[in-house]
Parts: sequence; C-alpha cells; structure tokens
Amino acid sequence: MTGRDRGVVISKHDIRYGNGTHMADQYDVVVIGGGAVGENAAGYAREHGLSVALIERELVGGECSYWACMPSKALLRPGEVLAEARRVPAAASAVTGTVDAEATFKSRDAFASHWDDKHQVAWVESVGADLIRGVGRLAGARRVEVDTPDGGRRTVEAARGVVLATGSRASVPPVEGLADARPWDNRDITTTSTVPGRLVVLGGGAVGVEMAQAFRRLGAAEVTVIEMVDRLLPAEEPFAGVELQTALESEGVVVHVGRQATGVERHDSGTVVVRLDDGTEVTGDELLVATGRRPATQDLGLETVGLDPAARLEVDDQLRVTGVDGDWLYAVGDVNGRALLTHQGKYQARIVGDVLGGRDIAAWADHRAVPRVVFTDPQIAAVGLTERAARDAGVVVTVLSHKLGATAAGALHGRDTAGTAQLVIDTPRRTIVGATFTGPNAAELLHAATIAIVGQTTVDQLWHAVPAYPTLSEVWLRLLEAERDA
Repeated sequence: MTGRDRGVVISKHDIRYGNGTHMADQYDVVVIGGGAVGENAAGYAREHGLSVALIERELVGGECSYWACMPSKALLRPGEVLAEARRVPAAASAVTGTVDAEATFKSRDAFASHWDDKHQVAWVESVGADLIRGVGRLAGARRVEVDTPDGGRRTVEAARGVVLATGSRASVPPVEGLADARPWDNRDITTTSTVPGRLVVLGGGAVGVEMAQAFRRLGAAEVTVIEMVDRLLPAEEPFAGVELQTALESEGVVVHVGRQATGVERHDSGTVVVRLDDGTEVTGDELLVATGRRPATQDLGLETVGLDPAARLEVDDQLRVTGVDGDWLYAVGDVNGRALLTHQGKYQARIVGDVLGGRDIAAWADHRAVPRVVFTDPQIAAVGLTERAARDAGVVVTVLSHKLGATAAGALHGRDTAGTAQLVIDTPRRTIVGATFTGPNAAELLHAATIAIVGQTTVDQLWHAVPAYPTLSEVWLRLLEAERDA
C-alpha cells in the first residue's frame, strides 16, 4: 500500500530512526506555510527538480486568498463602480440605487472560492509537490514535526533547506478592555455577511480605510475611523492621507486623527464603546481592529535551532535566517517582516526557490522598490521612498507634483476628479527613488514607476518614454515638464 493509499503522502526517500519504529520522510525542501508565498517557494523549487513537502495548517492559498486581498477587493469593487459612474454627468442619472449588499457578499464568497481550497490543492499536486496537512514546527536542524489533523505526528527532513512562510497575524494593541470586547479583525470583516449599522474602525492604515469605505457604501449608517497618528495612511506621503480623509468624510465617514483609544467596553446590549484620549466616546455595533500585523512565529519551534521565538526573524538578501549555522533555514513573506505585502512575499519566494536550486541571486527590491496600493476611492499607490524617508536617508531630492485631474484623461473620468502624482528625484543622479499616485485607477500608473526605480532610469531618458494620449499616464509628461521648468 502506498502513502497516498493511506491518505498521507510518503516520499520515496524514507529514513528510519532508532529501533525502526519512527520514520522521517526526506525531501530536498520543506516549506512550512501553504499560502501564496509558500506555494511560490514550493513551485520554484520544483522547477529546479527538487522534491518538496508543503505543510499547511489551514487552507492552501492562505490569508490573501480567503481573508485579505481577494475578499476585501470584492467588497470594495461595487461601491467603486457606482461612485465612478456618479462622477460622469451623462451616467449619473442612471445610478438610482445603492450597492446590493447581499449580491456583494455572494460575489465575495465566489472570489474567496467559498473557503474551499480544492483548486489550490490541485495546483500543488500538478507541480509535483507533496501537501501535508497539519501544524508544522522545527524540531532541530533540517527537521520538521507535523501534528496532523488525525491527532498523529509526522516527521520530515530537508536535505537542502526548510522555508518558513507562515505569514502574519492581526495584532491587538494593549488597550484596556479591548481584548474582552470581542473585536473584529480582518478575517471577521472580510467574511461577514451582515452590515453593522454602526462600525468603528481602530486604525487608519490600509485595512482600516478600505473596510471603512466598503462598509459605508454597503449600507452602514455610521462608520468611524480612529487613527492615533495625525493623518490616515501614516506610512505614505502626507497629501495621500489628506486626500483620502476628504473623500471619506464626503461620504459621511467620521475620521478622528491624532486620537488614541484609552478604553473599550462591550455592553450587554451588544454595543461597543471606545473611549478616546480627548474624552470622546464612540459607540458602535461592531469594532474592527486594524492597527497592524505581527509575524506568525509563535509555535514554530525556533528555540530548537537556537533562535529566540520572541525576536524578529532576521534574514539576509538570499532570505537565509541569520544566526542559524549551515545555511539551511529560510524565511519568506510577512514572517520575516521585510515587507508585509503578498507580492513582495512572492518575489522573495521566487528568489528562495532559485537559491535552493543553485542560482546565485539576491532579493534587493525590498530595499528600494516596494510597490503598495490602497484600494480605496481614490486609490493610493506608491513605490520606493517617500520624500521624508529619502531625506532621512541623506538623499538630496527634488519633488515633482501634478494634479491628476489636470490631464485630459483625468477630466474624462468625471467631475472634480481628485488625485495627485508625485515623484521624488535623486537630484545628483537624476533618477526616481519614490513615486506616489492618488486618484481613479492610480494603481495602474504604479508599475511604470516601479520599473523606472528598478532600472534606475534617468529623467533625461524618460523624455523618450512617450505616454499615449489621452491616458492618465500623460501625467508623466507633465511631471517632466515641471522638472524642466523648475
């Protein structure tokens, strides 16, 4: 009887320990975490002909597929379409209703594959990797133990490397009463099929502002966002947060910036009250905590290889975990804390797959060309350094800015098209080190800037990259003209 016949996958390379009653399956590569990042690491390792075991405790496809990227965008899209139509005078009269919440939730369910990972499992099988269901943790050098769903324990060993791809988890700040108030996290809000009458959002980062706008447009009567920094999206350019706050407030979202929650209480009636440091009390039916994420390093057995489970995993540019002898342990994606974005995690996973396959390659985009998008209306898209970050790094910069609405395509998008395009230029080198775009479809402008940063394209060369007319990309020409005329 084969391993598959018994309902588990056994490698053809088995090692017997002790008295022969304990068996460890040996693979070239063992990946702990079967989300999008782990899948990519496994897939690229397989392309090099390496045998791979992929260990997943929940759904293959991970956070992005079922509780973050995909379902959240499905919740945002209907409201975005209606808002865009309302901005076009000839179309506005056709928009007579509101977003259909029930239909939106059904669409969201479909984009999340109804939380069924059969298609992702089929992909894993198609590339020839072995999927092991269960909780994997390190048990010494190159060795991983897996607690399986049937209550058993299985041991696997990696001849070349173990890759940690366990992602991140929502963090809950130490606010009095918050943990006991049954707050929502990103998983709760992206899987709910009800619209709370009053939604309070703690945190003005990407998750917080996206869900605030989505649920306001889905029909929440009151939505309140609380951000402790003096603006929304504090990691981005200040103008981006200001423009987004203006847009949210125009839709009836209440925004408190520069305010900190000091206490939370859930009443017997079900309502939740958040006390702020200025004495204000905000009441809601549900409270979403979107104050950040932390790498999922708990219960990974890091102590068995000499690492502190409470410390951040440090990796080099080949994604090897530092402080571990033998160059066999890697960490990719959110778990290493370099850039908590799915696309950056996939990038790192591709690098690791190639490194394990024998290529001499390093991941350097994390240091200077990280693209990021907030899918609100207006969209906020940025790559590279903000002006402040560039100056703090000692770069002498020139900042170029132009309103997106002051282009032909911007005007065609409708009345009062909001948005700004900004480039941060390394003045001596005349290359782009940062770019931010806000406005309709701003995310589609981002990759051109990413390519320019990665390729170290000079401003003079960009004059020969002619934007098509009339597209939003014409704003690049306006920015070059601003640099020329400065």
